[in-house]
Amino acid sequence: MSSVFTRIINGELPGRFVYRDDLVVAFLTIEPLRYGHVLIVPVEETDRWTDLSPTVWGQLNEVAQNVGRAVREAFDASRAGYIIAGFDVPHIHIHVFPTDRMSEYDFSRAMAMDETDPALMDEAADRLRAILDTDENGHPR
Repeated sequence: MSSVFTRIINGELPGRFVYRDDLVVAFLTIEPLRYGHVLIVPVEETDRWTDLSPTVWGQLNEVAQNVGRAVREAFDASRAGYIIAGFDVPHIHIHVFPTDRMSEYDFSRAMAMDETDPALMDEAADRLRAILDTDENGHPR
């Protein structure tokens, strides 16, 4: 059975994409720590980051770094948080989010899906796409 991320990547479930290439996608999480919280996910469905090929691992982190720069700029954050947790979905993903303090690295403080404002989620995706110079599907322009 495909992971929820594979279903998002394949267009079976909606996603607010901010980046996409042949190896990696980046889209907003539905339960953000702050608006602008992005998941960087390999297209290849792999459970553990330690099982990725060096090529995919390198591209995943290059995209995470670029998204991190965009997150800092778009949300005037002092840092871009980076976390690999990997227990909620068996498909490796890196969390990148705007942050100003260590206390924000706490998933128990994440907004529930029904607590997020769809307009603010759309705005967050638009801000990131503008900086990353990608279209609505995350493809580079």
